[in-house]
Amino acid sequence: MKIVTANEMKQLDLQATSVSKIPPLLLMENAARGFVDRMERLWSPLREKRVTVVSGRGNNGGDGIAAAWHLKRRGALVAVYLLAPAKEITGESRIFLDIWIASGGVLHEIRSSHLGPLVSDLTQAHIVVDALLGTGLSHPVTGLYADVIRRINESNRTVVSVDIPSGISADTGERLGVAIKANNTFTIGLPKRGIFLREGPEHRGTWEGIDIGIPSSLVERAVLNVALIEPMSLCRDNWALPQSTHKGMRGHLLVIAGSTGKRGAALMTSLAALRSGAGMVTLALPKSLDRPESQKLLDQIDDCMPLMTLPLSETEEGTLALSSSAMLFSAAQGKGAIAIGPGLSQHIETQHLIRKWVTEVSIPMVVDADGINALAGHLEILRGRKGPLILTPHPGEMGRLIGASSEAVQKDRIGIASSFAHEWNLILVLKGAHTVVALPNQSVWINRTGNPGMATAGTGDVLTGIIASLLAQRYDPDQAALWGVYLHGLAGDMAMKEVGENSLIATDLLNNIPKAILQAIPTLPC
Repeated sequence: MKIVTANEMKQLDLQATSVSKIPPLLLMENAARGFVDRMERLWSPLREKRVTVVSGRGNNGGDGIAAAWHLKRRGALVAVYLLAPAKEITGESRIFLDIWIASGGVLHEIRSSHLGPLVSDLTQAHIVVDALLGTGLSHPVTGLYADVIRRINESNRTVVSVDIPSGISADTGERLGVAIKANNTFTIGLPKRGIFLREGPEHRGTWEGIDIGIPSSLVERAVLNVALIEPMSLCRDNWALPQSTHKGMRGHLLVIAGSTGKRGAALMTSLAALRSGAGMVTLALPKSLDRPESQKLLDQIDDCMPLMTLPLSETEEGTLALSSSAMLFSAAQGKGAIAIGPGLSQHIETQHLIRKWVTEVSIPMVVDADGINALAGHLEILRGRKGPLILTPHPGEMGRLIGASSEAVQKDRIGIASSFAHEWNLILVLKGAHTVVALPNQSVWINRTGNPGMATAGTGDVLTGIIASLLAQRYDPDQAALWGVYLHGLAGDMAMKEVGENSLIATDLLNNIPKAILQAIPTLPC
């Protein structure tokens, strides 16, 4: 499913009316009918339910008024509050307003901050429909609109937003002053970027899309570079294992990770890779970490998983030494992929080893955590690298790579990820709520799985292991990144259902990777 900016959606609407000759009134009618259909599915029966519709003067308000008419026809007790003089409403919104009035619908015009009737109505409403501000909003909400939004948020009613919560930027997800806190958001046409970015996710509640009848051919022809990661959009030829499969056919992954005090990161990455289908995993780590206590920890995590280790020379601080290069290069022979970085530390010698490894090895590679930190200030070495590369930074690491703050990265996740992936010809997985995957061809994917409980130590190491495992199994790098991110979030969602958000830890993801794979495997190949 494509994700659009406000202008991209506007252009699709124009194409639908000018090229496909679909009347704008029909598009609004389809939006309103679909909106009420979804309400009925969630809160059936609608008959006798009190619904308060709060509308603005634009098309978003028109969608709300049209939805009010459909709600009334289905027996709901509806009142419409219009934050503009009725005489100023034009276009398709005017037509539905006239229909609403002619049908005997209740209409209140709110022209001042005297909100007594609305506040009284809100206390009795079962559902509030937010149709105040749509995708055209570009400045902070103030005055009457801000007052009404605050009153709705304070009402403790079930709130459903038309297209996007009022007060949220459709393009960036920024909260522009104040914004509706919706329980549900039903997006009109294609979902807008803003419900996945910045403050958007915390304001939208759950979301669903409404097909308003824009021909798929128009969407396919449009230059839309951002899409949701969904199983049906990904290749799935590699899931089925032939009867003759042996462990060598399932790929051998080399994990280079760990340092004193950080061996857990190395183990989480390695175990996640095994759980994701890699036939063999060799963990290269400082020799002092390859001791009986490590094996005990491994046993506790996953009952003696078949993990091989490669102990290497180390610095006095217990990090990988540059002198381990020869053994590492030898160990890389015959491996299907490499994961490097988790828990390696920022020791100057280890960082030099990482840069040497990234530039001189041609095997597909996932670089995470301290592996990414080693590249900060040395990005030019990426131009001479020999193999496919996937970077998996969190916003702070991304900021260090480009010389910006994590806040600056969060303000433009899509733009920064896309530009970086294109400039350095690599795949960038920018972690966080709704992880962004940017490919070198400037296409960007946003993940729909995952939850806030995954913001805990070790979950990023699990993601590295999943993606690297798929690389070792000979997935194309872009498919490995996309599938890895999707499965990682899905395992997190499954874990949340078992233990809740507050108690979720990284090993819960490990235990749910098999279930996530089973659920995500589609029945048909590409």
